[in-house]
Amino acid sequence: MPRDTLIPNGQKILPEGPDRVTVLTAQVDALNDGLRHHSAGDVLRAAIANVPNLALVSSFGAESVALLHVAAMVKRDLPVLFIDTEMLFAETLVYQQDLSERLGLRNVQIIRAADTLEKDPDGTLHQRDPDACCAFRKTVPLQNALQGFDGWITGRKRFQSGTRASLPFFEVETPPNAPARIKVNPLAHWQASDVADYIAENRLPRHPLVAQGYPSIGCAPCTSKVKPGEDPRAGRWRDTQKEECGIHFVDGKMVRTGATT
Repeated sequence: MPRDTLIPNGQKILPEGPDRVTVLTAQVDALNDGLRHHSAGDVLRAAIANVPNLALVSSFGAESVALLHVAAMVKRDLPVLFIDTEMLFAETLVYQQDLSERLGLRNVQIIRAADTLEKDPDGTLHQRDPDACCAFRKTVPLQNALQGFDGWITGRKRFQSGTRASLPFFEVETPPNAPARIKVNPLAHWQASDVADYIAENRLPRHPLVAQGYPSIGCAPCTSKVKPGEDPRAGRWRDTQKEECGIHFVDGKMVRTGATT
Protein backbone atom coordinates (compact mmCIF):
# COMPACT_ATOMS: atom_id res chain seq x y z
CA MET A 1 0.00 0.00 0.00
CA PRO A 2 1.51 3.39 -0.95
CA ARG A 3 2.76 5.44 2.00
CA ASP A 4 0.64 8.42 0.96
CA THR A 5 -2.54 6.47 1.72
CA LEU A 6 -1.89 6.92 5.44
CA ILE A 7 -2.84 10.02 7.36
CA PRO A 8 0.07 12.50 7.44
CA ASN A 9 1.27 12.00 11.01
CA GLY A 10 1.04 8.22 10.87
CA GLN A 11 -1.21 8.09 13.91
CA LYS A 12 -4.22 5.83 14.01
CA ILE A 13 -7.61 7.50 14.24
CA LEU A 14 -8.67 7.65 17.86
CA PRO A 15 -9.03 11.28 18.97
CA GLU A 16 -10.95 11.93 22.16
CA GLY A 17 -12.54 15.03 23.62
CA PRO A 18 -14.78 17.84 22.34
CA ASP A 19 -12.79 18.32 19.13
CA ARG A 20 -13.25 14.70 18.03
CA VAL A 21 -15.40 15.58 15.00
CA THR A 22 -13.01 18.30 13.85
CA VAL A 23 -10.00 16.01 14.11
CA LEU A 24 -11.79 13.10 12.46
CA THR A 25 -12.95 15.34 9.61
CA ALA A 26 -9.37 16.46 8.91
CA GLN A 27 -8.15 12.88 8.94
CA VAL A 28 -10.99 11.70 6.70
CA ASP A 29 -10.26 14.51 4.24
CA ALA A 30 -6.61 13.43 4.11
CA LEU A 31 -7.55 9.81 3.48
CA ASN A 32 -10.04 10.71 0.74
CA ASP A 33 -7.47 12.95 -0.93
CA GLY A 34 -4.73 10.33 -0.80
CA LEU A 35 -6.94 7.52 -2.08
CA ARG A 36 -8.85 9.27 -4.85
CA HIS A 37 -7.62 6.92 -7.56
CA HIS A 38 -7.06 3.76 -5.55
CA SER A 39 -8.84 0.42 -5.54
CA ALA A 40 -11.35 -0.91 -3.04
CA GLY A 41 -8.63 -3.13 -1.62
CA ASP A 42 -6.36 -0.14 -1.05
CA VAL A 43 -9.18 1.76 0.65
CA LEU A 44 -9.85 -1.20 2.93
CA ARG A 45 -6.16 -1.61 3.78
CA ALA A 46 -5.90 2.09 4.58
CA ALA A 47 -8.99 1.88 6.77
CA ILE A 48 -7.58 -1.05 8.72
CA ALA A 49 -4.22 0.70 9.04
CA ASN A 50 -5.71 3.95 10.32
CA VAL A 51 -8.85 3.08 12.26
CA PRO A 52 -7.86 1.08 15.34
CA ASN A 53 -11.11 -0.76 15.91
CA LEU A 54 -13.07 -1.45 12.75
CA ALA A 55 -16.00 -3.71 11.75
CA LEU A 56 -17.65 -4.55 8.44
CA VAL A 57 -21.45 -4.54 8.42
CA SER A 58 -23.01 -6.83 5.83
CA SER A 59 -26.56 -7.82 4.95
CA PHE A 60 -25.30 -10.82 2.93
CA GLY A 61 -27.62 -9.49 0.26
CA ALA A 62 -27.58 -9.37 -3.53
CA GLU A 63 -24.19 -7.65 -3.96
CA SER A 64 -22.60 -8.30 -0.57
CA VAL A 65 -20.28 -11.03 -1.80
CA ALA A 66 -18.06 -8.52 -3.64
CA LEU A 67 -17.11 -6.50 -0.55
CA LEU A 68 -16.92 -9.62 1.62
CA HIS A 69 -14.48 -11.16 -0.85
CA VAL A 70 -12.31 -8.01 -0.84
CA ALA A 71 -12.33 -8.08 2.95
CA ALA A 72 -11.44 -11.77 3.05
CA MET A 73 -8.43 -11.08 0.82
CA VAL A 74 -7.24 -8.28 3.13
CA LYS A 75 -8.09 -9.51 6.64
CA ARG A 76 -10.05 -12.73 7.19
CA ASP A 77 -10.57 -12.11 10.90
CA LEU A 78 -12.04 -8.64 10.42
CA PRO A 79 -15.24 -8.48 12.52
CA VAL A 80 -18.27 -8.88 10.25
CA LEU A 81 -21.60 -7.83 11.79
CA PHE A 82 -24.67 -9.52 10.31
CA ILE A 83 -28.05 -8.26 11.53
CA ASP A 84 -30.63 -11.01 11.65
CA THR A 85 -33.90 -9.10 11.80
CA GLU A 86 -35.76 -12.40 12.18
CA MET A 87 -37.72 -11.39 9.08
CA LEU A 88 -35.11 -12.26 6.49
CA PHE A 89 -35.63 -14.68 3.64
CA ALA A 90 -34.63 -18.24 4.53
CA GLU A 91 -32.35 -18.10 1.49
CA THR A 92 -30.43 -15.19 3.07
CA LEU A 93 -29.77 -17.13 6.27
CA VAL A 94 -28.48 -20.16 4.35
CA TYR A 95 -26.41 -17.91 2.06
CA GLN A 96 -24.82 -16.19 5.06
CA GLN A 97 -23.62 -19.48 6.49
CA ASP A 98 -22.43 -20.91 3.19
CA LEU A 99 -20.65 -17.73 2.09
CA SER A 100 -18.90 -17.25 5.43
CA GLU A 101 -17.48 -20.76 5.16
CA ARG A 102 -16.48 -20.40 1.51
CA LEU A 103 -14.66 -17.09 2.06
CA GLY A 104 -13.08 -18.22 5.31
CA LEU A 105 -14.52 -15.35 7.33
CA ARG A 106 -13.38 -16.04 10.88
CA ASN A 107 -15.23 -13.43 12.90
CA VAL A 108 -18.88 -13.19 11.78
CA GLN A 109 -21.06 -11.86 14.61
CA ILE A 110 -24.84 -12.30 14.35
CA ILE A 111 -26.80 -9.39 15.83
CA ARG A 112 -30.47 -9.58 16.82
CA ALA A 113 -32.96 -7.32 18.57
CA ALA A 114 -33.47 -8.13 22.24
CA ASP A 115 -37.12 -7.07 22.57
CA THR A 116 -38.87 -8.51 19.51
CA LEU A 117 -41.69 -10.22 21.43
CA GLU A 118 -42.40 -7.06 23.40
CA LYS A 119 -42.44 -4.58 20.50
CA ASP A 120 -43.82 -6.76 17.72
CA PRO A 121 -45.46 -9.86 19.25
CA ASP A 122 -47.48 -10.76 16.16
CA GLY A 123 -44.86 -9.75 13.58
CA THR A 124 -47.05 -7.19 11.83
CA LEU A 125 -45.42 -3.90 12.83
CA HIS A 126 -43.87 -3.57 9.36
CA GLN A 127 -47.41 -3.22 7.95
CA ARG A 128 -48.36 -0.38 10.29
CA ASP A 129 -45.05 1.45 10.75
CA PRO A 130 -42.13 0.21 8.65
CA ASP A 131 -39.79 2.87 10.07
CA ALA A 132 -40.45 1.68 13.61
CA CYS A 133 -39.93 -1.93 12.54
CA CYS A 134 -36.58 -1.10 10.91
CA ALA A 135 -35.57 0.90 13.96
CA PHE A 136 -35.98 -1.79 16.58
CA ARG A 137 -35.10 -4.81 14.42
CA LYS A 138 -32.10 -3.32 12.63
CA THR A 139 -31.02 0.20 13.57
CA VAL A 140 -30.97 -0.10 17.36
CA PRO A 141 -29.26 -3.53 17.42
CA LEU A 142 -26.61 -2.28 15.02
CA GLN A 143 -25.97 0.94 16.91
CA ASN A 144 -25.60 -1.06 20.11
CA ALA A 145 -23.14 -3.41 18.41
CA LEU A 146 -21.13 -0.53 16.95
CA GLN A 147 -20.56 1.06 20.36
CA GLY A 148 -17.43 -1.04 20.66
CA PHE A 149 -15.96 0.18 17.37
CA ASP A 150 -14.29 3.38 16.14
CA GLY A 151 -15.45 2.86 12.57
CA TRP A 152 -17.40 0.61 10.26
CA ILE A 153 -17.30 -0.52 6.65
CA THR A 154 -20.36 -0.47 4.40
CA GLY A 155 -21.13 -1.73 0.91
CA ARG A 156 -22.87 1.48 -0.16
CA LYS A 157 -22.33 2.75 -3.71
CA ARG A 158 -23.10 6.05 -5.39
CA PHE A 159 -25.38 4.59 -8.04
CA GLN A 160 -27.81 3.02 -5.56
CA SER A 161 -29.93 6.06 -4.68
CA GLY A 162 -30.06 9.84 -4.61
CA THR A 163 -28.90 9.88 -1.00
CA ARG A 164 -25.64 8.24 -2.07
CA ALA A 165 -24.81 10.20 -5.24
CA SER A 166 -21.73 11.95 -3.80
CA LEU A 167 -20.61 9.22 -1.44
CA PRO A 168 -16.89 9.42 -0.50
CA PHE A 169 -14.60 6.56 0.53
CA PHE A 170 -14.34 7.91 4.08
CA GLU A 171 -16.81 10.02 6.03
CA VAL A 172 -17.48 11.07 9.60
CA GLU A 173 -20.68 9.76 11.14
CA THR A 174 -22.21 11.52 14.14
CA PRO A 175 -24.90 9.27 15.62
CA PRO A 176 -26.95 10.64 18.51
CA ASN A 177 -25.86 9.57 21.99
CA ALA A 178 -22.63 8.04 20.73
CA PRO A 179 -19.13 9.29 19.85
CA ALA A 180 -18.44 10.29 16.27
CA ARG A 181 -16.90 7.52 14.21
CA ILE A 182 -15.50 6.80 10.77
CA LYS A 183 -17.60 5.22 8.04
CA VAL A 184 -15.77 3.55 5.16
CA ASN A 185 -17.30 2.92 1.74
CA PRO A 186 -14.68 0.99 -0.31
CA LEU A 187 -17.05 0.40 -3.24
CA ALA A 188 -18.41 3.96 -3.37
CA HIS A 189 -17.27 4.56 -6.95
CA TRP A 190 -18.28 1.17 -8.33
CA GLN A 191 -21.04 0.91 -10.88
CA ALA A 192 -23.49 -2.00 -11.07
CA SER A 193 -21.43 -3.40 -13.94
CA ASP A 194 -18.28 -3.30 -11.80
CA VAL A 195 -19.98 -5.40 -9.14
CA ALA A 196 -21.24 -7.92 -11.70
CA ASP A 197 -17.84 -8.12 -13.39
CA TYR A 198 -16.03 -8.62 -10.08
CA ILE A 199 -18.39 -11.40 -9.02
CA ALA A 200 -18.06 -13.14 -12.39
CA GLU A 201 -14.28 -12.77 -12.64
CA ASN A 202 -13.79 -14.22 -9.17
CA ARG A 203 -16.46 -16.89 -9.65
CA LEU A 204 -18.28 -15.85 -6.51
CA PRO A 205 -21.69 -17.31 -5.61
CA ARG A 206 -24.64 -14.97 -5.98
CA HIS A 207 -27.48 -14.78 -3.53
CA PRO A 208 -29.99 -17.38 -4.81
CA LEU A 209 -32.83 -14.83 -4.96
CA VAL A 210 -31.01 -12.66 -7.53
CA ALA A 211 -31.83 -15.15 -10.26
CA GLN A 212 -35.48 -15.01 -9.18
CA GLY A 213 -35.80 -11.27 -9.81
CA TYR A 214 -34.54 -9.72 -6.56
CA PRO A 215 -31.55 -7.44 -7.37
CA SER A 216 -31.81 -5.80 -3.92
CA ILE A 217 -32.72 -7.94 -0.93
CA GLY A 218 -33.85 -6.95 2.55
CA CYS A 219 -36.48 -8.37 4.87
CA ALA A 220 -38.97 -10.72 3.20
CA PRO A 221 -42.16 -8.73 3.98
CA CYS A 222 -40.73 -5.49 2.57
CA THR A 223 -38.91 -6.82 -0.51
CA SER A 224 -40.59 -7.64 -3.81
CA LYS A 225 -39.41 -8.73 -7.23
CA VAL A 226 -38.24 -6.07 -9.67
CA LYS A 227 -39.59 -5.93 -13.21
CA PRO A 228 -37.30 -5.49 -16.25
CA GLY A 229 -36.42 -1.81 -16.64
CA GLU A 230 -37.20 -0.87 -13.04
CA ASP A 231 -34.62 0.59 -10.69
CA PRO A 232 -32.81 -2.26 -8.90
CA ARG A 233 -34.05 -0.95 -5.54
CA ALA A 234 -37.66 -0.54 -6.69
CA GLY A 235 -38.58 -3.69 -4.82
CA ARG A 236 -37.52 -2.28 -1.46
CA TRP A 237 -40.49 -0.78 0.42
CA ARG A 238 -42.42 -0.64 -2.84
CA ASP A 239 -45.06 2.11 -3.22
CA THR A 240 -43.63 4.13 -0.32
CA GLN A 241 -41.24 7.10 -0.05
CA LYS A 242 -38.86 5.02 2.03
CA GLU A 243 -35.41 4.40 0.51
CA GLU A 244 -33.26 3.48 3.51
CA CYS A 245 -33.74 1.27 6.55
CA GLY A 246 -32.28 3.93 8.85
CA ILE A 247 -28.92 2.45 9.82
CA HIS A 248 -27.06 5.40 8.28
CA PHE A 249 -26.77 8.86 9.80
CA VAL A 250 -26.13 12.24 8.17
CA ASP A 251 -25.54 15.20 10.49
CA GLY A 252 -26.75 13.10 13.37
CA LYS A 253 -30.06 12.20 11.72
CA MET A 254 -31.20 8.89 10.28
CA VAL A 255 -31.49 8.64 6.51
CA ARG A 256 -34.82 7.02 5.66
CA THR A 257 -35.94 8.70 2.41
CA GLY A 258 -34.50 10.72 -0.44
CA ALA A 259 -33.82 13.61 1.95
CA THR A 260 -30.54 13.71 3.85
CA THR A 261 -31.59 15.97 6.69
